[in-house]
Amino acid sequence: MTGADGGVRRVAVYCGSAEGSDPVFLAEARALGVAIAAAGLGLVYGGACVGLMGAVADAALEGGAEVVGVLPEVLAGSEIAHTGLTRLEMVPTMHARKARMVKLADAFLILPGGYGTLDELMEIVTWAQLKIHAKPCVLINTAGYWNGLLDFLDTAVAAGFLKTHNRALLRVAGNPAEALAMLGAG
Repeated sequence: MTGADGGVRRVAVYCGSAEGSDPVFLAEARALGVAIAAAGLGLVYGGACVGLMGAVADAALEGGAEVVGVLPEVLAGSEIAHTGLTRLEMVPTMHARKARMVKLADAFLILPGGYGTLDELMEIVTWAQLKIHAKPCVLINTAGYWNGLLDFLDTAVAAGFLKTHNRALLRVAGNPAEALAMLGAG
């Protein structure tokens, strides 16, 4: 969904299928969905109706955005599939889910989450480092959630395992508005 001008038209959001322990996480997910819709963008996400995933999707839908969920078949029977989306695509594996989301999106925004979110984040930034894609990757550091990871990445630079220019592939925003502005869509 990239426009003729090559700009961002659809964003992938990686985030938790849980709500987290601080209400600010859920509020930020909703704010991101509202902001995506207000910017006239489409949303691609993991296809669940629960946690931060459900919150960002519901808010984007309420704002009139196109919302595409990509759900692996292994999760289809767990009653987490969001049935009110513009489109829900079923894929055979988690690997297929990530590949499909990359194909559908022009940029990647990351909210708090657990192992799955961290896996998606690391893979998408690694793909940027390897020049498999040149799409923006923006971490939304809600309430300092990602501070430990950001410190670790700085340690990896200092230790010589991550080049400074590759560290810069992961941009950091303080909130959804700032993240969308980084994409030129705010």
